[in-house]
Amino acid sequence: MGSWLMNVLLIGSGGREHALAWALSASPLMTKLYCAPGNAGIAAVAECSSLDIRDHGAIVRFCQEKGIFLVVIGPEAPLVAGLADDLAAAGVKVFGPSKAAARLEGSKGFTKDLCRDFNIPTAGYRRFAERAAALAYVEAHALPVVVKLDGLAAGKGVSVAETRSAAREAVEAAFAAGGEVVIEEYLSGEEASFFALVDGTHVLPLATAQDHKRALDGDQGPNTGGMGAYSPAAVMTPHLISRTMDTIIKPTVGAMAERGAPFKGVLFAGLMLTEAGPKLIEYNVRFGDPECQVLMLRLKSDLLAALLATVDGVLNTFDLRWHEDAALTVVLASRGYPGAHAAGTEIHGLEAAAAVENVEVFHAGTAREDGRLIAVGGRVLGVTARAATVSEAHRRAYAAVARIDWPGGYYRTDIGWRAIEREQRGA
Repeated sequence: MGSWLMNVLLIGSGGREHALAWALSASPLMTKLYCAPGNAGIAAVAECSSLDIRDHGAIVRFCQEKGIFLVVIGPEAPLVAGLADDLAAAGVKVFGPSKAAARLEGSKGFTKDLCRDFNIPTAGYRRFAERAAALAYVEAHALPVVVKLDGLAAGKGVSVAETRSAAREAVEAAFAAGGEVVIEEYLSGEEASFFALVDGTHVLPLATAQDHKRALDGDQGPNTGGMGAYSPAAVMTPHLISRTMDTIIKPTVGAMAERGAPFKGVLFAGLMLTEAGPKLIEYNVRFGDPECQVLMLRLKSDLLAALLATVDGVLNTFDLRWHEDAALTVVLASRGYPGAHAAGTEIHGLEAAAAVENVEVFHAGTAREDGRLIAVGGRVLGVTARAATVSEAHRRAYAAVARIDWPGGYYRTDIGWRAIEREQRGA
């Protein structure tokens, strides 16, 4: 197969990857889309493979056999493990940062030190390699305090401790999980997600979004990987976007290039909008999940062309067009998530849900078994709607959710509440 064929391999199996597959498959540039390992929803728009994505050699061989022109790496673990480096070494174009650049997500301590060295606004912090020193620190530090695992934790390795006992428990749990621990001052304000494509030098901002991390209504319950999202985030005014670019994103891109690890891919900044301005909570080096779902539903431009411009280092010649509409995602998760949850429960009603106007149902933890659609993960579906306002997108999304018959699942009923309150105040 000639390299002129635009065969694309997408790595991953979550809701983020289904949204990316949905957008990529619509590209007029696309010849054929493959996905490894994929899920039941992705299988409708891509040829799924049971490749072990931890086996980099097998992925390289697959690319050579199938004439893959571009690999798009969805989740963070393969990036931190250096999959992009191994593909690039084999002559395969890849969207996603190198192992050295992926440290921005792979090590909280690395990123905090980078912020300190380049005056990027973030919370005050200390790094600890020894349990006793960390415990002594939280005994003396003002509460609340934030305790973070240094490495990857699927969006769940953060504890906000409001009491000494909670702080001690968080430190003990973090060290039990292994590695270093970062302890930060608590930042107050509203959180927002900011995304940008970065080609090593140039930065192209994407749309803004807000995630809902807590499992239950009213932002109660444990932290999760995300129970819903909406875009745009009205709190991110043009002034705040400009300030974020100038004080956080661009200095980070410059710092990584200066450190010899230029960043290429999508840079996802979790922000706290404090009285002193936006501060970096943490970086992710991939699209957020479920933020990716709302971004893809709002994106008018060809996603594949945008990713290629990133890989080729020509983002300065590229622009993106977005729907003015808002988009909102409601995540349906297995009962018990983010704790222990049953697998194998059957799901019905997705065709009826997808029949609601401007609604897409993105799959995450799903599989087909003897013709049945079953849940095989914690977060299972992302029902995503687009409409003129967040309030209307909320109505559409929940109308679609109501058509899904899945007794084994649960969801929050208040996704988008901040934006809806803002719209009502402005009415």
